[in-house]
Amino acid sequence: MPDITGPLVTFATDVVGSYGAIAVLLLMVLESACIPVPSEAIMVFGGFLAGQGRASMTAIIVAGIAGNVVGSWIAWWVGKTKGREWALRWHWLHITPARLDTADRWFERYGSWAVLISRCLPVIRTFISLPAGIARMPFWRFTLLTLIGCIPWVTLLAFAGLAVGDNWKMLEKKLHWFDYVVIMALVIGAAWLVWRRRSRRAPSGGPVA
Repeated sequence: MPDITGPLVTFATDVVGSYGAIAVLLLMVLESACIPVPSEAIMVFGGFLAGQGRASMTAIIVAGIAGNVVGSWIAWWVGKTKGREWALRWHWLHITPARLDTADRWFERYGSWAVLISRCLPVIRTFISLPAGIARMPFWRFTLLTLIGCIPWVTLLAFAGLAVGDNWKMLEKKLHWFDYVVIMALVIGAAWLVWRRRSRRAPSGGPVA
């Protein structure tokens, strides 16, 4: 199957470059609704534009979060009203049985928490809304967990774009690695918080005989 990542990244960055936060909002809606748009390129380039003074960082982040939530609503509704088989009929989307199976297993194993955790994981984050809808997860619980889960991912990508500065062209070819950078940063942050909490709870004295 031909690699379409390059043209899609170019398309996403061209649109964001022309229309700013509005483009970020609309493209993130498409990505979260399981349509093949590279969210990393959208958010990183949006942050890059903010760093160049061509867009507001606040507007880029808010647009990314809002688009993520609205697109997830669409996928949740498809899962709830149409079901798995209907979603798989649309071959031009990047919904495949293997990807949907992965999301299904996550949802079966972790339930509501899967919606929260998966927002920062590659592949699963896009498709988790479908099994959540199929399982008829309550709408407002789904919305809240989606919102909380997508905030750190969207924000970190935007600030990564802000940090790249003049190195955007070099970074553009390596955007597929950003998922793993985000995951590593979140894991390190979570591990540090756990270590800090345990250190505070540790007894000040030595072991009691």
